Amino acid sequence: MSYQVLARKWRPRNFEEMVGQSHVLRALINALNNDRLHHAYLFTGTRGVGKTTIARILAKSLNCEQGISATPCGECSTCREVDEGRYIDLIEVDAASRTKVDETRELLDNVQYAPTRGRYKVYLIDEVHMFSNHSFNALLKTLEEPPPHVKFLLATTDPQKLPVTILSRCLQFNLKALPQEQIHDYLTHILEQEQIQAEQPAVRQIARAAHGSMRDGLSLLDQAIAFSGGELNEDDVCNMLGVIGQHFVVDLLKALAVNDAAAVLACVQAMSEQSVDYEVTLADLLAMLQRIAIAQAVPDAVDDSQGDRETVLAFAEQFSPEDVQLFYQSGLIGRRDLPLAPQLRGGFEMVLLRMLAFQPDSGTSQSAGPKQGRTPASTPAKKPDVSTAHAPAAAVVSETVTPESIPVDAMAAEPTSPTTPPQPVATVTASDDWSSIIEAIGLGGMEQLLASNCTLTSREGSQWNLVLGSEHKQLHNDRFEKRIETALQDYFKEKIKLSIEHGEQVAETPAMKTVRHNEERQQQAETEVANDSVVQSLQDRFGATVQAVKPIEQNT
Repeated sequence: MSYQVLARKWRPRNFEEMVGQSHVLRALINALNNDRLHHAYLFTGTRGVGKTTIARILAKSLNCEQGISATPCGECSTCREVDEGRYIDLIEVDAASRTKVDETRELLDNVQYAPTRGRYKVYLIDEVHMFSNHSFNALLKTLEEPPPHVKFLLATTDPQKLPVTILSRCLQFNLKALPQEQIHDYLTHILEQEQIQAEQPAVRQIARAAHGSMRDGLSLLDQAIAFSGGELNEDDVCNMLGVIGQHFVVDLLKALAVNDAAAVLACVQAMSEQSVDYEVTLADLLAMLQRIAIAQAVPDAVDDSQGDRETVLAFAEQFSPEDVQLFYQSGLIGRRDLPLAPQLRGGFEMVLLRMLAFQPDSGTSQSAGPKQGRTPASTPAKKPDVSTAHAPAAAVVSETVTPESIPVDAMAAEPTSPTTPPQPVATVTASDDWSSIIEAIGLGGMEQLLASNCTLTSREGSQWNLVLGSEHKQLHNDRFEKRIETALQDYFKEKIKLSIEHGEQVAETPAMKTVRHNEERQQQAETEVANDSVVQSLQDRFGATVQAVKPIEQNT
């Protein structure tokens, strides 16, 4: 017997065998069971999602010799002939090859005649959007006044091209692209039934390359079986698809996590031996970073479509949220610019090295988790600007004044001494206030935000108790709480058990303290600018006005 391709061999023969599209199947099953049948059905959706398959099952359900039912017997001559594509009362038409109006009229001339064997004469018109306007007009007349023994099943990938007069006379069902996990599970089932050994990462690569189309997935599976000689492994499938194995992306992220440029370049070298598409590889890296960001924000929302959920959650602990966002943005820009690089590999390497070169300031974004080998670049302190050294504020004056126009007495006014920059945080002890402790242990990201909205209410031995205001309870996350606990233990070198309760704040939180401090600095800056002799002279002599005042940020 000649070989039958998997897409035909494993085509579903009843609604129970269908994968996905439950919203369509439910409506059709209820219509069949309750004898509420329409004369025209329109199935829309991208290629390979089951439009024609559902139409054939529906035709079988309408004409099964055991009666109209959502569960055709599959054994009678009608069911067998529909499955084999030779049932006389199922007329399948490819609209792409019958675009002329004469051909459509010839097709519809036989509509008036009763079916030869079945209850209904079923017209299955595929890619119906390819009909010409004249053909649609010919079809419209029949759809307006259909004989009781005729059913029309229309299928299209482009319903926007159908006239509204046709759409309004059909029950329309939009079939969705299948989730990657559903395709993977079905391919795995087929491989088991076919008794073919396969590595799960290889099957996942095929399911991913199918892009929501089950037929594409089955065709790729056929190709992979032939390519690999009957036993699927990830390397062979990746070579066939022109992609890299997921382990390469994991290796890159491990190298990025520890700021190891040599390891990053070694990964790229190993990838280059696979003749990879660097644009696709960068897209894979971005997809992984996006899942890591989700894991950091809402861990329970991380899917397991790649079978690597635990890996993603582990990376979420290793990277700070700031690094993930920075890497993602750098990758997006790099993907846009990659075609401009002299060599794609070189451009890809530069994107990765740029991720390592530009990192958030360690003073505000240091993660509580271990990040060995990650050394933020030092930022040179800015020299005081002599024009603003007289006060810790910057004033925007509406009048443009040149040095020649400033009065001598105003220029001669002796400025006050510049404000002393704040000193680095000194070592703190467990008896110090909660704000100092947060700053000293170097929290960053969401855990820093959570801690800053808490107050330290008590310490009893190793037990530290915090209260989070009820209005900020959405910030509370067990993972962030654990990071704070770990950071405290790492800093104080002792076992600490942290507990965060929700309630009413009776003391000032670090976040409240920061807001109050900023307001005080703003008020002080506005007062100093208003009392500044140079500003007053400009106002008196030139009618200048102060438009905005902002405290000058001091550098450590």
